[in-house]
Amino acid sequence: MQPTDRFNFAEHLFALNRGRPAKTAYVDDHGALGYGQLEERARRLGAALLASGLQPGERVLLLMLDGNDWPVSFLGSLYAGIVPVAVNTLLTAADYAYMLEHSGASAALVSGALLPVLQEAMNAGPQQVRQLFVSRPVGALPPTAQNLEAAIESHPPLPAPAPTTAADHAFWLYSSGSTGKPKGTVHTHANPWWTAELFGKPVLQLTEDDVCFSAAKMYFAYGLGNALTFPLTVGATVLLMAERPTPDATFKRWTGQAPAAADRAPLRPTVFFGAPTGFAGMLAHPALPAREAVALRMCSSAGEALPGEIAQRFKQHFGCDIVDGIGSTEMLHVFISNRPDDIRYGTTGKPVEGYTIELRGENGTPVGVGEVGDLYIHGPSSAVMYWGNPEKSAETFQDGWTKSGDKYSRDADGYYTYAGRSDDMLKVSGIYVSPFEVEATLMQHPAVLEAAVIGKEDGDGLTKTKAYVVLKDGRTAGDDELKAFVKERLAPYKYPRFIEFVEELPKTATGKIQRFRLREREKQ
Repeated sequence: MQPTDRFNFAEHLFALNRGRPAKTAYVDDHGALGYGQLEERARRLGAALLASGLQPGERVLLLMLDGNDWPVSFLGSLYAGIVPVAVNTLLTAADYAYMLEHSGASAALVSGALLPVLQEAMNAGPQQVRQLFVSRPVGALPPTAQNLEAAIESHPPLPAPAPTTAADHAFWLYSSGSTGKPKGTVHTHANPWWTAELFGKPVLQLTEDDVCFSAAKMYFAYGLGNALTFPLTVGATVLLMAERPTPDATFKRWTGQAPAAADRAPLRPTVFFGAPTGFAGMLAHPALPAREAVALRMCSSAGEALPGEIAQRFKQHFGCDIVDGIGSTEMLHVFISNRPDDIRYGTTGKPVEGYTIELRGENGTPVGVGEVGDLYIHGPSSAVMYWGNPEKSAETFQDGWTKSGDKYSRDADGYYTYAGRSDDMLKVSGIYVSPFEVEATLMQHPAVLEAAVIGKEDGDGLTKTKAYVVLKDGRTAGDDELKAFVKERLAPYKYPRFIEFVEELPKTATGKIQRFRLREREKQ
């Protein structure tokens, strides 16, 4: 049954789980939160937000580390009809000043550890933030702030959800900025419902017995689905981690060594949500756990295409498949994916049922089998707009279709294979070259940890491929060796004419390689 006109996504999730109030919904490094507690605390916070003077439809900045207060804050805002603007916790004060001004947020929900950088942003920008709610404050609070816990405890739960509709603005997410300035992407109350019904339940097949753990944080579209929408739709348990998802921190959670309450047995995730960069780093790490030390039954990957070599090595070690897919902030979650029972490594799989995919050439018409085209998506979870950016909105959201900015090809069996970003594709000797294909080949070399490929003009002004390469600790490889390695596996014109070894690659906080920064470096 589709969402009706009167629909509030927070109330929808609460209603689904009222039969399991004692079931653990979330566990963070400080304790557990049952489904009944989650609803009560969210509704109390919703009352506190309204009591502070916020009106339904107003925006509130959500700048929090992953922990039990994050879903309480997000769902409490939705329940009250207030629009949370979830933002990355790794940004600068200048970034937050921009987001405050751009969103017009008049209040903020913030982790105590992040309060100083937010205060710096508030002092630097024109946007007036009337009220701060601080989770786990560190030290004295400024006059405009109150302890989030005290605010929750001092208000009775809202008796009913805000009378929102399925089409009303529910929350914002900012694009990760892999190709430039972040854009405020506006989603409705119905959009997360669609991602759960079309992808979460039928593709991932989560159950209430699963323990979900997402390396992608909840302020990302991918992480929001992994750690809130999908598990809460089926009554599963979610393990949250405030710190960065380094291999050591991830392994600690996988093996049940994370902090736990004295009366609670350690939890080991059954489903892990990661990204290609993270999987590559973990496989190269000397502390990689043994298969019998983990309880993983399935892993998911998104963010950028997963090289088949990484997926195969992971499967060999853990006996666990990585289900690779592609989603976007604009579409909220995955719309092309492999399936647990239908995985073709090296491809992104097939369209998720409910989404229509087109690959279009430069003239706007569909391309044939095996040809590379621009990826367009038609589906019910598409964002409404980029806030305050009609030019970019019109460029991306076209008559019900969303232009992803990715290039893909489709084979005769209907599987889609990533060919790079539209602005990353290279034309070498008049032929398109996918940077990802060259990168994936380089990463098959035993000494290579990561690689990023861009175009570089040679002495004749012609575009050739250049690879930036990060080697594994303790390993060595030379230019000629890597060039020969690629030549043996790809068409000769695709091998990188130039190779530069670097300590690390520029990335967004999600782990996406920022090739535009490498291009800027070449111009200097």
